[in-house]
Amino acid sequence: MVELTGPHYKGRMVEDKPQAAAAATDKPETSPGPPGVLGLEAFAVALPPGGRLIGIDVGTKTLGLALSDVSRMIASALETIRRTKFREDAARLLELAAAHGVRGYVVGLPLNLDGTQGPRAQASRAFARNIAVLTGAPILLWDERLSTAEVERMLIQADTSRRRRAEVIDKLAATLILQGALDRMRLLSRNTVSAEPLSGTSEGC
Repeated sequence: MVELTGPHYKGRMVEDKPQAAAAATDKPETSPGPPGVLGLEAFAVALPPGGRLIGIDVGTKTLGLALSDVSRMIASALETIRRTKFREDAARLLELAAAHGVRGYVVGLPLNLDGTQGPRAQASRAFARNIAVLTGAPILLWDERLSTAEVERMLIQADTSRRRRAEVIDKLAATLILQGALDRMRLLSRNTVSAEPLSGTSEGC
């Protein structure tokens, strides 16, 4: 089992935007996303206490999957789904989600380096919207720029064979995506608690 954690594995959440507007401007929009696809704060609030999250690296041929622990601290590689049709892909994804008690989905959004959206980002948005129709669980889009390239670099440094890299790279990219979201939610939670006024009084020993 491969685990990725720590401040090195950071990404950025991205709220879902209408695909037509995004394609017209080729830049991220600011309009609200459809029901089920939420911004980071709304996603964190919508999650029930406990339960795992699943991270998804959406590719044209595969879906790389990662799973968090129930405390939502650490992401681990789960599985790579070989894509066929959306119905079959979604059925396997939802089967895994049910088996592991998943309470939310983190979908990687592969923006261009300058922040604009190309066909892959639009395909990931469409995938998130379609999954939202099938599940009542909250969904977060997470900026995954360079996640696959970063995983490839780590595997090469680890002297992993080309064949083995092809087998694991997608689910490791999903692990990177999910870990970034987990770290950011944990930071958000700490900041929220520290901003709250203290209640009651403290007493000395």
